[in-house]
Amino acid sequence: MHSFQKLDSKDLEINPFQMIGEEWMLVTAGNKEKANTMTASWGGMGIMWGKKVVFVFIRESRYTKEFIDREQKFSLSFPGESHRREMKFLGAVSGRTEDKISEAGVHLGYMDDIPYIDEGKLIITCRCLSKTEIKEEDYLDGKIGKTFYADGDYHTMYIAEILGIYAR
Repeated sequence: MHSFQKLDSKDLEINPFQMIGEEWMLVTAGNKEKANTMTASWGGMGIMWGKKVVFVFIRESRYTKEFIDREQKFSLSFPGESHRREMKFLGAVSGRTEDKISEAGVHLGYMDDIPYIDEGKLIITCRCLSKTEIKEEDYLDGKIGKTFYADGDYHTMYIAEILGIYAR
């Protein structure tokens, strides 16, 4: 495990459009007995209810969702472009049927009992504050449902308080 320095949120200088939308992130949840991770490219950061938060969108079919719902905590790991192959694999293979973390060649670490992927350059630990199931009738633009949810596998939006930010 490589060492991390805890950052104050005011010292975080990132472009979330690049880090989340282009380079992607790994959403990891579980406990020391069992954890799972998945690749995500939808989400953001901001202020909600007077707290610094992240918001992530997890499809109902994703195995990682079960861990988030049970533990109510998760991490976001940002390995960057140098780990694109691993991130593609982690986004395509289910942890229900395979030990995809080992197979991808990445490693779990834990901060305050929250699992994260150790290959991340930046780690954000989070505690869930709310979850909202997004349904077809929620879309004001009808093209969204047709474009992104033709199979009916909708997202749940999680808003989570940032507990810690760690960087190498």
